[in-house]
Amino acid sequence: MALLLVALAGIAGILSGLLGVGGGIVVVPGLFHIFSLLGYSSEQLMQICLGTSLATIVFTSARSTFLHHARGAVDWAILRRWSPGIIGGAILGVWISAQLSSEVLQVVFGVLALLIAIHLLVGDLRFRIITQLPGAAVVRSAPPVIGSVSVMMGIGGGTLSVPLMTALGTSMRRAVATASGLGVLIAGPAALGFLLVDVESAHQPPGTIGAVNLIAFACIVIVAYFSASIGVRLAHALDTRPLKKVFGFFLLLVALNMIRSTL
Repeated sequence: MALLLVALAGIAGILSGLLGVGGGIVVVPGLFHIFSLLGYSSEQLMQICLGTSLATIVFTSARSTFLHHARGAVDWAILRRWSPGIIGGAILGVWISAQLSSEVLQVVFGVLALLIAIHLLVGDLRFRIITQLPGAAVVRSAPPVIGSVSVMMGIGGGTLSVPLMTALGTSMRRAVATASGLGVLIAGPAALGFLLVDVESAHQPPGTIGAVNLIAFACIVIVAYFSASIGVRLAHALDTRPLKKVFGFFLLLVALNMIRSTL
């Protein structure tokens, strides 16, 4: 299991640095297939995959936020304004995920991953509605949705928050940097919540506490830390646009297979 997890962590880290996609979108289906392949067919397997992915995002997003802050790219005003809704949405996402079956969560992940894949294949749909972030309306509605949906997918929220911030006038560089901070706000309370989720011990992977697998967590955090730097170097040496299309097609197949196997 550890060998497969190390391979998964390496792939997730490289793709994260190379294509700028969050590791969770790779880690969640990867964990699901690895655990299923090894016979750990817990009825709450998807919850374990989500909780483990979010636990790793706490550390990867914190490191990313620190590096972006050193370059002055993080918009702390957005983080302060959105933090109550983001945290509240994350907690709600944990509660909803704990109530649903693994099969339903597979469909949820598959459908949302399908939309992300289509976005990658169609291209960068960057547009601006206004030149500055609005006030109360978006603060009340968007952050809770981003927080809860991100938790139900096991991702840090950048896939959802970056397009919104750029559409509302924030530069891409600043939006990406700020999204890393939002990832900490989403993954932190969500990981703690998943540690408290009651998961049946039968057929669950070894080293699991609540809905977080500590072996997978350790492998992913350590290996992805180094492999992400490889992806960054490749990103500066290669044209990533065709690679994003390839990854979008791969994600499309993963999403469709997740939905097909469930139905």
